[in-house]
Amino acid sequence: PTYEFCKVEREGKLTIVTMNRPDVMNSLHPPANFELEKVFNDFSSDPTQWVAILTGAGDRAFSAGNDLKFTASGGKMEIPATGFAGITARYHMNKPLIAAVNGVAMGGGMEIALACDIIVASDKARFALPEPKVGLAAGAGGVHRLPRQIGLKHAMGMILTARHVSAEEGYRLGFVTAVVPDDQLMI
Repeated sequence: PTYEFCKVEREGKLTIVTMNRPDVMNSLHPPANFELEKVFNDFSSDPTQWVAILTGAGDRAFSAGNDLKFTASGGKMEIPATGFAGITARYHMNKPLIAAVNGVAMGGGMEIALACDIIVASDKARFALPEPKVGLAAGAGGVHRLPRQIGLKHAMGMILTARHVSAEEGYRLGFVTAVVPDDQLMI
């Protein structure tokens, strides 16, 4: 199938999913969320596909999270039952998901990465949960996944202050699995 907001490639038993909205830093709106839900439904039900890598198009962002401009322009924010990007509430996935974070992972973008089993980050990647700056909370998993992965005090420091964290600091804190040079992320 062809998709409007993502690209899907298969290499043997590997599925590579690329969020493809680089003009808005791969932020997601309802059509993109529902499209990704279908992609991950297909991946989950395909016995020939064993592992998925999720990344973002372009060199600026993995995902800037929710498309706030879409919402501000009157668009209704709808999220599939499987959650933001079709994965943040997909609690019964029985195949590994790898986030290949190639730039900023902010808000929902960081929550997408946290929903994956492994986070491999480019040395240029940056992470944050900036929701407090717009009067929101990281409700797509950030407030419950991050404390479990790095401990309560470090997580609350990020969640309550919207502090940005480099890939290297994310590795030291324990939510990033590995940091690689930017040009080697997808090798």
